Amino acid sequence: MSRKPARPARSKSRFSWRALALAAIALPVAGLVALALVVALALLLANDRLPQLDALIDYRPRIPLRVYTADGVLIGEFGEERRTFVRIQDVPDVMKNAVVAAEDARFFEHSGVDLVGVARAALANLSAGGTEQGASTLTMQLAREFFLSPERTYTRKIVEILLAFRIEDSLTKEQILELYLNQIFLGKRAYGFAAAAQTYFGKPLAQVTAAEAAMLAGLPKAPSRFNPLVNPRRATERQRYILRRMLESGFLTQAQYESALEEKLHFATPDSGYAVEAPYVAELARQLAWDLYREDSYTSGLKVYTTILAEDQKTANAALRAGLFEYDRRHGYRGPERFVELSSDPAAAEEQVDAAISEANDFDEELDPAVVLEASPKAVVVSRGKGSKPITIDQKNLRFVARALSSRAPAALQLRRGAVVRIMQNAKGEWEIGQIPEVQAAFVAASTSDGAVRALVGGFDFSRNKFNRVTQAWRQPGSSFKPFIYSAALEKGIMTSTIVNDAPVQIDPALTGGQLWDPKNYDGKYDGPMPLRTALARSKNMVSIRVLDEIGPRYAQDYITRFGFDAARHPPFLTMALGAGSVTPWQMVGAISVFANGGYRIEPYIVQRITDGAGRVLAQARPARAGDESRRAIDPRNAFLTDSMLRSVVAYGTATRAKSLKRSDLAGKTGTTNDSHDAWFVGYQPSLAAVAWVGYDQPRKLGDRETGGGLALPIWIDYMAKALRGVPEQGSDPPRGIVQIDGEYYLSETRPGQGVATIGIEEGGLATGEGAEQVRDQVF
Repeated sequence: MSRKPARPARSKSRFSWRALALAAIALPVAGLVALALVVALALLLANDRLPQLDALIDYRPRIPLRVYTADGVLIGEFGEERRTFVRIQDVPDVMKNAVVAAEDARFFEHSGVDLVGVARAALANLSAGGTEQGASTLTMQLAREFFLSPERTYTRKIVEILLAFRIEDSLTKEQILELYLNQIFLGKRAYGFAAAAQTYFGKPLAQVTAAEAAMLAGLPKAPSRFNPLVNPRRATERQRYILRRMLESGFLTQAQYESALEEKLHFATPDSGYAVEAPYVAELARQLAWDLYREDSYTSGLKVYTTILAEDQKTANAALRAGLFEYDRRHGYRGPERFVELSSDPAAAEEQVDAAISEANDFDEELDPAVVLEASPKAVVVSRGKGSKPITIDQKNLRFVARALSSRAPAALQLRRGAVVRIMQNAKGEWEIGQIPEVQAAFVAASTSDGAVRALVGGFDFSRNKFNRVTQAWRQPGSSFKPFIYSAALEKGIMTSTIVNDAPVQIDPALTGGQLWDPKNYDGKYDGPMPLRTALARSKNMVSIRVLDEIGPRYAQDYITRFGFDAARHPPFLTMALGAGSVTPWQMVGAISVFANGGYRIEPYIVQRITDGAGRVLAQARPARAGDESRRAIDPRNAFLTDSMLRSVVAYGTATRAKSLKRSDLAGKTGTTNDSHDAWFVGYQPSLAAVAWVGYDQPRKLGDRETGGGLALPIWIDYMAKALRGVPEQGSDPPRGIVQIDGEYYLSETRPGQGVATIGIEEGGLATGEGAEQVRDQVF
């Protein structure tokens, strides 16, 4: 029997390789399918959990509180984020193009995710073994800015991509770009390109050049690394890269590109501030906004419009500073701020100078810190640090510090190598050595018709000391308080021609509040009997004391409340006659306005209105106005008579310096307190009242010969010279019930023979000789 040939046996190795091949194909495919299913499931779950886009669709940016003058000049900004919202149609093309070229060249082509960019970034990250590169489009950056953390993980990137798709599905490209341009952080608290243009270049976004736009467009990548003020080299490299991308994308011509490369950029200095410096005003406005709106004040784009006029504020700033500098120079140089040891090696010395300059509290725009390199009586050479040429101050401009250049000067006063000083330019533009005044001042001006404050300066420098001396400093008013006592006296039958004895007097302790009082006139001279008008013009203390004694301190204490003063701050003692109570400049400007406006009490106010970001009025001031009889403080006849006496103060009294303004409608009162701790001038033109005060925060003597007329009045004059430019002179017509006899005005019911003829004459007797005849002529 024959057998079938046997089938050859299969090779085990051949079978194994085929199985392995199939497995090698099946397993990755299965893995990819499983991964795809997992990813799809993850995407579905993530998509369901994505945040809503309400924050984008109903975009409400965190816009800071902004404070403006009455004529629309920005003077303050408050909030963690500096942002100015700008519509896409108002963004210049050069800025839009720079951003697109820098961040997302295919922005108008993709649907939220640039797949080419994603692939490129993925390859780079795989080769690097991490997440070194991103491929964020503008839309993805916007998603991250609004909804995600800045961490670099694949999970976050997936969510970012999903959000980008959803954003692109909900908003137009223009809307997305508008949100990006307004929301992105660009360093130095600036959010959005409009704020950045102001922060870095001090100009509106509409005015940026291609070179500036490219510099700004480089900031989103890393605001700290590409900040041109901190890292100019890196910022410039980034700027040039963006300009090249703009050229390649067709946004710039070759000529425009080359011009942008050559353009020299001018950056806003860190302390450039505002066009009008009014920090004390801005702070008052901020406090009011906070009281009304709390936390929303700093994020909802509120605008506070004050009553301040930009030019008036500039004038007040300059007048106050000039007054303090003049006083400071009169009282001599106090010496360098400190000393640093300078190396003999020029390079090392330059580093030491730079360190000393950076440590100096450079808060004042007129006084630059500098370090002395060489010093002699003939010349002083100073350096302002790296990048600046040494400045030589010659002998003619060293008079102020001449004593400090003497070899016999005390060590702490002496100007020598290493001395840290302040330098300033004089009217001729030449450098001098100056110093930061220690003395302080306050100034406020307001409309006499409704109390609208036109200018307010609360001190020499807000950044140095934020204490507002206009509203917060309670100081003795000295003789500037006398008009209110004299006004009270007119109500008690005393006339402007009443003869009052200017003679020494000792006051019983019971009438002063505790001790024997031996008051004196400022000049130490006593001129005997004189008319009340003359006594006020010449600020005679003895006359004021006798007048107050005649009418009674308690009556006067009650009477002054008509002007807005606090009775409790003016104890009913004879010391009130010399202004021993406490007032603020804010109170004084409102009080003196009563005599200017015919007897009406007005309240100074500084905020005109508050609006929201869309311009809708949220709050509006409704001030009381002169002419409203419900606001009458004193009889119009009393106001007229007191006004006429205050005009005499300017005409021939202690304020004759104001005659330099060549106006006949000025009135006011000087004030100097005991030991010259406070110097005042409180005055007005019928439409505008202003108060100037000078003194030390911790009261001390200003100087033996320093007075309100010499210290405060010049500040008032400098301000009024410009504030009243173009304002016609206003006469003063007597109201009904005023009669004129021999050139003097009287109340119709209080005239010679009816009013009080004399006060205190029996104590010292009538004047004799020529003085007596003058007195009789003025009275009878």
